[in-house]
Amino acid sequence: MDGRRSGDIAGISAPGRIAGPAEGISPEELALAARNHGMPLEALSYDLTPAGLHYVLVHYDIPAAAGDTGAWTLSVDGRVRTPLTLDLAALRSFPAVTHRVTMECAGNGRARLKPRPVSQPWLVEAVGTAEWTGVPLRILLAECGVQPDAVEAVFTGADHGVERGVEQDYQRSLPVADATSGDPEVLVAYGMNGGPLPPQHGCPLRLVVPGWYGMAHVKWLRGITLVDTPFEGFQQKVAYRYKQSADDPGVPVTRIAPRALMIPPGFPDFMSRTRVVRPGPVHLEGRAWSGRAPVTRVDVSWDEGDSWHEAGLDPPDGHDWAWRRWRATWTAEPGSHVLSARATDASGDAQPVDQPWNRGGFGNNLVQRVAVHCLPADDASV
Repeated sequence: MDGRRSGDIAGISAPGRIAGPAEGISPEELALAARNHGMPLEALSYDLTPAGLHYVLVHYDIPAAAGDTGAWTLSVDGRVRTPLTLDLAALRSFPAVTHRVTMECAGNGRARLKPRPVSQPWLVEAVGTAEWTGVPLRILLAECGVQPDAVEAVFTGADHGVERGVEQDYQRSLPVADATSGDPEVLVAYGMNGGPLPPQHGCPLRLVVPGWYGMAHVKWLRGITLVDTPFEGFQQKVAYRYKQSADDPGVPVTRIAPRALMIPPGFPDFMSRTRVVRPGPVHLEGRAWSGRAPVTRVDVSWDEGDSWHEAGLDPPDGHDWAWRRWRATWTAEPGSHVLSARATDASGDAQPVDQPWNRGGFGNNLVQRVAVHCLPADDASV
């Protein structure tokens, strides 16, 4: 029943909506937040995010077949000269590559929007960077021979569910030009950080699309179909679009907007997560990335954005689709402060200081705000 509406299902699958002015996080959103998780911001200290700390978003269920990889096959069909059906051994016979890629959920920052779109309530932690190993998609497509009239490649995952009354397999597409590109090179990945894919990250196969938001990185990949007309599945034409109203057709969500995040300095209060530091020089550090162009500058503020100071940015290290480290020093004085970091990429695109609102809560790269309390100079109570 892929892409089919059902009257019975529609009664339990609500349309998208915006939270009321005084509406808090619902039990349903809390349940989503409990099964999906963000990366603890202190994990920004790792060049590679450990698999258990990397953000996770699972639209439906982790397929049971993810634990039985022996029978798994990947089909490549549609507008191709020679359709392929590959088991994992056959896939591994192709030359393998490893790419370091920063992946971010398109909804990262959604819960900070006002009014708030009702969905997975991300703050700013829906990100991670890993080294993904697999076969370049362009190699597989060259092997089967893409027909000249093919315009898109449609990727089908094994996860199945219902969303806004539509029962479906999770599916997304890429234009053929992107699917066959060598820069960035899309992967059919079977490894993460030197080991096999964990179940929550798409075991045994997933797509990795450098520079694109996470919705494009189809997990539990079981089918690739070349089509001669644009794909109009739910996740492509309805869900992941920048819209200002319910009847706005919107524009597609694609590449990652620039963002810088800071490792919260000092130590935290348990409930409020307010950071506590002592007076004097405080080392500030974080990561910055963009899927649109290389990050060229990071600025830091410690006065709620009234002034900005350029941070030091690590030189390029050859990992063009992964985050870069930045560093700065702040002289803390007793009292309360709000710290922020702001990334700018080579295209001149910089993070906004006012929220870029849309109905789905996508691409909200509003600058991070980190509340910090600096103790008095003579306070030795902790």
